[in-house]
Amino acid sequence: MKVIVGMDSFKGSLSSHEANDAVSKGIRSVVKDADIKSYIMADGGEGTTEALIKGLNGELINVPVTGPLGAVVNAEYGIVKEEDLAVIEIAEACGLTLLTDDELNPYKTTTYGVGEMINHAYEAGARRFIVGLGGSATNDGGVGMLQALGYQFVDEYGEEIEYGGGALSTMSEVIKTPEASKFDDCHFRVACDVNNLLYGTEGATYVFGPQKGVTGEILSHLDGGLKHFADITERQMGIEISKVEGGGAAGGLGAAFYGYLNADLESGIQLVIDILDMEKEMEYADLIITGEGRLDGQTSMGKVPAGLAKPAKKFKVPIIAFGGSLTDDAYELVNQDMDAIFSIQHFPVSLEEAMKRSTTSFNLEKTVSQMMSVFLLNR
Repeated sequence: MKVIVGMDSFKGSLSSHEANDAVSKGIRSVVKDADIKSYIMADGGEGTTEALIKGLNGELINVPVTGPLGAVVNAEYGIVKEEDLAVIEIAEACGLTLLTDDELNPYKTTTYGVGEMINHAYEAGARRFIVGLGGSATNDGGVGMLQALGYQFVDEYGEEIEYGGGALSTMSEVIKTPEASKFDDCHFRVACDVNNLLYGTEGATYVFGPQKGVTGEILSHLDGGLKHFADITERQMGIEISKVEGGGAAGGLGAAFYGYLNADLESGIQLVIDILDMEKEMEYADLIITGEGRLDGQTSMGKVPAGLAKPAKKFKVPIIAFGGSLTDDAYELVNQDMDAIFSIQHFPVSLEEAMKRSTTSFNLEKTVSQMMSVFLLNR
């Protein structure tokens, strides 16, 4: 019996790897000789580097880069030298988690460190890049990243504009230097699971700005800066970035990658499935097991379980998801591509107890073992 296991993390309890181990134990308690293919999973956000680098037998690199407010931070990315491939999560250089709530300030925060990570990987031999967007503390349209890659954005006096979204409105000219041109032959695949445009009421600032510290009085200024950036990009570079779906991701980084680096903006989980070549194993599987800490209506919007469900249906393989908790709307997943969903909670406990690693691992293993017993009865 062949089973594909691809669990997302149970945040605060189990990593993807630990969740996979618990599921595998549950399977083998019933089917001792099961052929289990286990994949560390992520949906393009946190954990993407680990999932792909372990799956591709790459290595992790640490590099000091410019953090969101200018202080140096230690960022980690992955590289697979045989594939000339680098895997980068932008949150390593400009993520919300790098700042306290009091430090959040998209007027000043920059994506410069993301460009430094790309530069470092380029010097290490990477020419293909997979980039996970998500969790940024920035609203600078990716201009900081482009500055680090060699682009110059100058004001009316010919001076380089300052870092941060607040400075975009002072931009007067874009200059592509020979340094920036070296990335023309590189290929960027960007994990982007939002459809928001760069600016406007459904754009980067108005939709994602408040969680990054954007207050009411500067919303319109920051949004106007992104529009100004798009207008100059189209007028001087002949590049249209204002109508790109996903352009508003990560404070406008989606637009910068698409327009200036000719990147493909893709579903994060589909990108991971493709890179790990999972469909090759799915085609001959008897069962697929997936899940995450919370199964809800958002699960269908680019999360790991829903992403795995699509190829499962393609190959007519049953797929079952397990969650630490289930909301009422989670059952809509069964009306889509999922065959069944289960909560792993066995009896009422406090949230603190339920979140313990040992509790989650035990509950997941035992719930899977019971499901497997029933699954075998129907074979």
